[in-house]
Amino acid sequence: MLCKIGDVEVWRILEINGPFLSPAELYPNAGPDVAATIEKHVPGGVCPQSGRLILPVQGFLLKTPDHNILVDSCVGNDKTIPKYPDWHKRSGTRFVAALTAAGVTFKDIDYVLCTHLHADHVGWNTKLEDGRWVPTFPNARYILPAADEEMQRQGDGDLYLESVLPVVEAGQADIVQPGHKLGDEVSLIPTPGHTPGHVSVQIKSKGQEAIVTGDAMHSTAQCWHPDWHFIYDADMDLAKSSRRHLLETASEANCIVLGSHFMLPSLGRVKADQDAFRWDELES
Repeated sequence: MLCKIGDVEVWRILEINGPFLSPAELYPNAGPDVAATIEKHVPGGVCPQSGRLILPVQGFLLKTPDHNILVDSCVGNDKTIPKYPDWHKRSGTRFVAALTAAGVTFKDIDYVLCTHLHADHVGWNTKLEDGRWVPTFPNARYILPAADEEMQRQGDGDLYLESVLPVVEAGQADIVQPGHKLGDEVSLIPTPGHTPGHVSVQIKSKGQEAIVTGDAMHSTAQCWHPDWHFIYDADMDLAKSSRRHLLETASEANCIVLGSHFMLPSLGRVKADQDAFRWDELES
């Protein structure tokens, strides 16, 4: 178990932990010293061999008193993602092993909560079975942000056809707006910009609170530099506004923050620091 928020157990479901792209590619407005700046704030955050940012791909399993909720389902196996060879047509076992270590099977998941519909957050929504894509979690409702579902449906690309449409056709999709709640403990916070419907996840239980960032942020270095644009933010100004609001919210609440792509342990608190913020890491 990664941590406990009141009555809610939080388990890390890690699929990939390795270099992705270079800091200069990922943060194009951060200046020529971006790699050194990241290394200053996130020691070990840049791979010394490749010069690329270490970017975990992980979901979080929330065990509430009533439900098992999987927040984001990573890259998945057999998916068509030729742009990123490390993600393309994978056949990995780590994701399933992490679920097993948390004491759950595919059948035990009640909700799959997608913070947004990008390839590294929806892959295990489905699995390939006898040449067909079918929902991986047969008893789950899939929570899909409405604006992202519309965007991907209109695009009609591999991601939608392989990882979204099958759960819609199976009647397992709930297409929702920000503010949607799952029971008494879990709700969706609107943080648009990375995608049109992007949400972060708020957990509240017995006076304790945590936030799962999703892709509102990708590195704890963005606490010190919240104005850094991430190359895959669809609306960079809106993403910056959402990121600052999320940091302010987390700082004021002094809540635990779980960074979807933060270097392990991906767990800490955000503190106000003049006109920006800082990251205080917690032990898992």
